[in-house]
Amino acid sequence: MQNPFIYLRSLRHVDHTVFAVSDGQKYYYDSQFGRRMAYSSGQQVKRSIIESLISNLETPYAPITFRWYLDYAAKDKEDRKSKAKAKEGLADVSCDPSFPDQLLGGYMLAESDSFAVKRRSPLSISAMRPLHPLLGGMEKEEENMTFDRSNNPSTQIKVFWRGDEGKGKPEEVEEADLHEWLDNNKRNLPTRKFIQSQKRASGLFVYDAAIDMRTLFSVSTNKVEPELFPHIEKRLVEAGWIKGKNVFGNCLICPKEKREAIILALAQALINWRITSNQARTFSLMETLAVAVHHDANQVAYAIRGNLLEESESDKMRAEPMIDETSSAEIFVTPSCAGYIRGAIGEASALDKAAKNLADKMLAFDYENQTFKAPHI
Repeated sequence: MQNPFIYLRSLRHVDHTVFAVSDGQKYYYDSQFGRRMAYSSGQQVKRSIIESLISNLETPYAPITFRWYLDYAAKDKEDRKSKAKAKEGLADVSCDPSFPDQLLGGYMLAESDSFAVKRRSPLSISAMRPLHPLLGGMEKEEENMTFDRSNNPSTQIKVFWRGDEGKGKPEEVEEADLHEWLDNNKRNLPTRKFIQSQKRASGLFVYDAAIDMRTLFSVSTNKVEPELFPHIEKRLVEAGWIKGKNVFGNCLICPKEKREAIILALAQALINWRITSNQARTFSLMETLAVAVHHDANQVAYAIRGNLLEESESDKMRAEPMIDETSSAEIFVTPSCAGYIRGAIGEASALDKAAKNLADKMLAFDYENQTFKAPHI
């Protein structure tokens, strides 16, 4: 079988902006060049891609339940509506691949009273980081950010009484009692978190993505390491999911009509996503300069890269970005690229062509038979 993976590399220009991440602007240290490298985590990039996908499909997110506990001392049980203290718990996902964000994003739920269910995402997403250590930087100005889910209509909050100062068995709080506790304590329970000490980033940044078409629309029915709860599996079969088999064993395959709709939306999302959680005052278009696509990961790495130049008279190392047309990857260059890479000639329709190329590659795979439908170059 031909390579069932599709690899993508995209080059973006980042201008004086903030990547919203916890515990300060994340960075890693490049020991060769002695520089701190600002980056947007793969998780944040992936979430932004999924948000774009859902927007393109005009479909709802899978429900998520946020848990809260109202802890109180045993002696305060009768007076717990005024003396209980709020403690934040976990967020539970539905583990239902009929929702595109769960199908493509993956999920895991492990509770003490049930077996664990886990699906690995068929999308591998890298961090967005500088194209070369000398072509991207992190500034010292600090910014405050928020991690916000209040705009998701399916977001829920669950609140539980928990005695013995947090050690007792949780008991769900009735709505009327919760309202009384909120009034007595003058509290609210937000679905957002405040994140401080963010720093700004500028330069040329890249991110990479790999699509595993073997599992893109296939959900394992393995009972030893389950991806599905029994009631979800039954519901998928009733909804027309196809019983099949891939290299990992028996599985359910998403119906053809739904697959094709998701493919078209995913192809656009992988290229045209944006970080929605950076603040308005630090907004950057993060315009795409070039995209490379191929079934060989090395070819996309060759196609868009940074080249280290010979040391200048000032003994300062320099680097320049490069689009290498000798690579066998399909390369799509936008007009903006000419402002940052010498000799780059772009076209306004480059990103549309890149999305079509991605979609054609995904549509060329026969997900039910795990083969390509036609000769692929």
